[in-house]
Amino acid sequence: MCELEEKIIGIMKDNGIDVVATLPCDKAKNLFYLIPQHIHDVALNKEEDGIGICAGAYLAGGKPAIVMQSSGLGNSINALMSLTRTYELPLPIITSWRGVYREKIPAQIPFNKNLPRMLKAFDIPYTIIDDNSKINLMDNIICDAYENSRTHVALISPKTWQKGGAEKAEVMVHFPKRERKTILEYKKTIHEPEMTRYNAIKTIAEYLDEEVVVSNIGVPSKELYDIKDRDLNFYMLGSYSQVSPIGLGICLETEREVFVLDGDGSVLATSILPTIAAEKPKNLSIFCLDNGTLGSTGDQLTNAYSGVDMELIAISAGIKETKKVQTEKELRSTIEGLYDNKGPRFIHVIVKPGSLPSVANINLAPEQIKGRFMKAMSGKS
Repeated sequence: MCELEEKIIGIMKDNGIDVVATLPCDKAKNLFYLIPQHIHDVALNKEEDGIGICAGAYLAGGKPAIVMQSSGLGNSINALMSLTRTYELPLPIITSWRGVYREKIPAQIPFNKNLPRMLKAFDIPYTIIDDNSKINLMDNIICDAYENSRTHVALISPKTWQKGGAEKAEVMVHFPKRERKTILEYKKTIHEPEMTRYNAIKTIAEYLDEEVVVSNIGVPSKELYDIKDRDLNFYMLGSYSQVSPIGLGICLETEREVFVLDGDGSVLATSILPTIAAEKPKNLSIFCLDNGTLGSTGDQLTNAYSGVDMELIAISAGIKETKKVQTEKELRSTIEGLYDNKGPRFIHVIVKPGSLPSVANINLAPEQIKGRFMKAMSGKS
């Protein structure tokens, strides 16, 4: 019944794919049902987050891939260019290509019918698979992505899933019991900030030993570089909102403790926290440096400045270990007791707006950041 889907999974496994980030499509539902039975499946809420997760998994020594509906490429193109392309990371993307073959949903057509031209414009290789006899091209797609350190997209037409012109039977789905209780009592006060972000990062850096650090785009990465540059620091140069997804991806491939230096604006722009809660990475600590502003673009206020409580966002996403810290003393105490409980951990750090002192740009090219980080992760001298 699912020979084609099982063949695709077999090709992925034969090529060493060990993590697959997914967001399903109805036309390829059987494939999405079967993937978790064979490969570590990370269920996404937003396709773009899969780009970061796969980047992190590769940086830590894994072989990831993404399987999603082709429309998700529209949500992912900036991350593909500013992260995957910038750092020259391999990424096979297997998509169910909508909007072309017997499409019944009008909203699928405008974007997807122009998708090949869009991929060509961005110089992203793609292969069209419009018949089940072409499914072996999947092997070429994965090999090309990893041999040439680039993205390669498989556009699989719904026609491919058909057998004798008729839709195939569906995999039977069995749902586990869903009943559960949610009990929450939450009373916290956010005080006027005392710490600057620079001083918070400086305090965190004092405790670094063998921990991996992934730092947010813009000024936070420059501040960490200024305070304590090290090979196990991965500096983000672009890809707004992707720092925590990268941290999760790294955790999937290593037992090292992973610190993520995220921000309130970045966390609010992603859907990664429920995915992190579901994956339960015991070695992940997210430090949400909340200045209530978009600090790298002129300190425009975010919704966290006077409305949203970022710790409560993490709790509602399902993260059990959370903490709010508002002074250097509280931050030190939290870090010193950080490993008393397994992750994922979310530390909500209240800091002042502004970027003082002013720091210089990172004097490393993307390939240098990637190369030394991966060498440090592998333990090679």
